[in-house]
Amino acid sequence: MTTLPFARLADAVSGARTLEELVRPLLEVLEALTGMESTYLTSVDADAGVQHVLFARNTQRLQVPEALTVPWSDTLCQRALDEGCLYTDDVPARWGDSDAARALGIQTYVSTPVRLEDGTLYGTLCAASARPLPLLDDAQRALHMFSRLIGQQLERERLLGRLQEANAALAASALIDPVTGLPNRRALMAELTRRIAHCERQHEALVVAFIDLDGFKAINDRHGHEAGDRFLSAIARTLDGALRADDFAARLGGDEFVVVGTVAHVEGPGSIEAFRERLAAATRRTFDLGAVTVDYAGASVGAVVAGDDRPDPETLIARADAAMYAVKRARQAPLRETA
Repeated sequence: MTTLPFARLADAVSGARTLEELVRPLLEVLEALTGMESTYLTSVDADAGVQHVLFARNTQRLQVPEALTVPWSDTLCQRALDEGCLYTDDVPARWGDSDAARALGIQTYVSTPVRLEDGTLYGTLCAASARPLPLLDDAQRALHMFSRLIGQQLERERLLGRLQEANAALAASALIDPVTGLPNRRALMAELTRRIAHCERQHEALVVAFIDLDGFKAINDRHGHEAGDRFLSAIARTLDGALRADDFAARLGGDEFVVVGTVAHVEGPGSIEAFRERLAAATRRTFDLGAVTVDYAGASVGAVVAGDDRPDPETLIARADAAMYAVKRARQAPLRETA
């Protein structure tokens, strides 16, 4: 028996970043301690009724292959747990009804359950041999200790997974407007920065439309913020339905929205006006806000194209805002309400 496995043990425990990085050295140490031909870690899917061999170390005649899947009811592990007998050197005599054990040729078997922090069974840590072998006290203690180490690693990975999911959710929520579900100003600025660089490379024209909801203050003042929020959400859904595959809509804030799109240079100025009118037309409709129905005459929409001066996102939005105000001054937006 060499000292190499024991020298690696401390490094494996302290430096393991994944379950595999921890388990493989532990299987090597377990082999040295037990003298068994095969050491392996399994997971148990009780709902599906199967057991999977996750990682295995096979050094002699007996081979327990990784990725082996067997019915849980046919395993030595289930029999050992049910009977409270975690070691035997005569598997054929004790559990001769196990087809899996008979096919593998297992004579000596020892295992211990691997449990999560809440006591849930995750799987088993096992050692097996094709010949009779005794189980030394040191090996039995190591088996239990390794099982606890694996359980702790599993809990660390579960915690890390939950933290990553929470961070992803927080990052996503930081880019979403909570009222409309559209991307917010922060997301818009990032998208504009990306689009500006993309259009320069692809020789496309970047179009930015600024949308102001005429009459929104009257809805808020007369019917309250709840009705106002419903109107904002309805407008967001309407705009989303009017988008082309490459368009991007965001709520800038208040009653202001921005839609970004691209057109080919060869399409000419008419395509910009078509882009603007498509969005304006989408807002001209009747909106049912629950307590009130609004026959909305449409929002003021102004659209501009990013010029050759390579404007930044703030400049582009300011230009689209100015174009919107030119439209607003040239039109009226009557608002009729019916109870």
